[in-house]
This record gives sequence, structure tokens and C-alpha cells, in this order.
Amino acid sequence: MDIRPIRTKADYRRTLKEIETLMDAAPKTTKGQRLDVLVTLVEAYERKHYTLDLPDPVEAIRFRMEQMGLSPKDLEPMIGKRNRVYEVLNRKRPLTMKMAWRLHCELGIPAESLIRPPADTRAA
Repeated sequence: MDIRPIRTKADYRRTLKEIETLMDAAPKTTKGQRLDVLVTLVEAYERKHYTLDLPDPVEAIRFRMEQMGLSPKDLEPMIGKRNRVYEVLNRKRPLTMKMAWRLHCELGIPAESLIRPPADTRAA
């Protein structure tokens, strides 16, 4: 099996085309094994070159509020009194771990988004 690393965009495109031709390969065959290896190489290349940033905590909260039709009042059980909710939403107060945990459990917001530093405090 002649397999080479994916180092360039041309390598990446070529590998994707080859994967497309192997998509209906049966598992545990030579073609199926080649498909597995090429997919693993593409995943590694994409992880390195096409990273997706998670939203910052406030963006994540606002997005979930919009999805679920929630108002700031609905966040009180997770964050605290309404003035505290507005402080968080206006980036005047950071989330505590307790708030982040409650938002994660109650609203299903990914914890990774909630524990990130807010966008305005991250180094550029």
C-alpha cells in the first residue's frame, strides 16, 4: 500500500478525490483498509489546518437564548439575579465555574465554550 503524508493543499485535494473513489469499498478489504488510512490522514490534516474556534461564553449564551426563545429572566436560575445576568451578557462580569456548570447542564451549551476567556480579553 503506497501511502504518503498530506503536506500541501494539492496533496489534500488529491487524497479527497481518491477517497471519493473508495467510498463504496467493503471493510476489511485492501481498498477498505486504504480508505481507512486515507480518511485518518485527511482528518489529521484538517485538524491542523482547518481549526474551528468555539464561540466565546457570551456569544454561546446569546446563541442558545435565541435558539430556545429565552429571555434574560430565564437565565436567573443559572446565573443569579437579573442584574447579574445583564452584567454577564454585557461582558461586565465573567462567568463563575458554578454559572458555567449550570448553563452547561440546563441549556446544553458546550462547557468548552463557557470556560473560554471572553473574546475581548483574549490576546490577538
